[in-house]
Amino acid sequence: RVADIRRNTVVVRNPLEADRNRLATTLLPGLLDTLQRNVSRGMKDVSLYHIGQVVLPAPNPLKIPDLGVDRRPTDEELALLEAAVPQQPLHVAVVLAGNRRRAGWWGEGEQANWADAVQAARTVAEAAGVELTVQATDLPPWHPGRCAQLRVGDWPVGHAGELHPKVVEALGLPPRTVAMELDLDAIPLPDTRPAPSVSGYPPVLLDVALVAAADVPSADLAEVLRTGAGELLEEITLFDVYAGEQVGEGKRSLAYKLRFRAPDRTLTVDEATKARDAAVAAAGERFGATLRA
Repeated sequence: RVADIRRNTVVVRNPLEADRNRLATTLLPGLLDTLQRNVSRGMKDVSLYHIGQVVLPAPNPLKIPDLGVDRRPTDEELALLEAAVPQQPLHVAVVLAGNRRRAGWWGEGEQANWADAVQAARTVAEAAGVELTVQATDLPPWHPGRCAQLRVGDWPVGHAGELHPKVVEALGLPPRTVAMELDLDAIPLPDTRPAPSVSGYPPVLLDVALVAAADVPSADLAEVLRTGAGELLEEITLFDVYAGEQVGEGKRSLAYKLRFRAPDRTLTVDEATKARDAAVAAAGERFGATLRA
């Protein structure tokens, strides 16, 4: 395995605590520590976020000169000090543990899952006026196969997904705790952000459940559905994943909610159904996906 560059840290000479003498390159350890304290005190359903700077040392850091206090530093010395300062990008991180919707007289609770971590990242990106794309990857402390790299265009800006079971067990967290972290400074901000348009026409809501190979990423399947459906598709949301005897070995069922809307007229169910069928056909051509019976 390639060495984890996040372990390359800046060491503080005079830390407040001897065992905490390294500046963080990621927000997750501190946020998970806070989550662990809350869980240990009886809180089982916890959602936390943190915005802060991380410190990323240069591969070949410059040597910082020892300056006396008997004179003002020269411009050259100040420039050298400025050049030696490590990068300190602004990050945001989120952790979700337990149920995202609590149980009660109204019904059963709903457990937070990896899709909620990805949606938290999408919420941040949407506020910045950019769109995230999701690509499956493998990076600790996330679970292999349940970790997504988040991108703006071709540029990676963060990760999200379900934490590895060993991490969850070691910290005493609820099963299937999820987390995400974004590099806010890496997200390009548009010069102007267009105001969202509000349609006065009603949407058409349709569901579709597709059976595909278990290794097909849900985000990739959703992207093919979005492209195949065309401009009438306003939103697509994954709401159920099933793997079992009913779909066959090595396969799983992915169910999506599709919201169609036309900007200039009332969309008919027939038009929305044709767009959905086109999306399903595109998924079948790309991944061999079929409609679940």
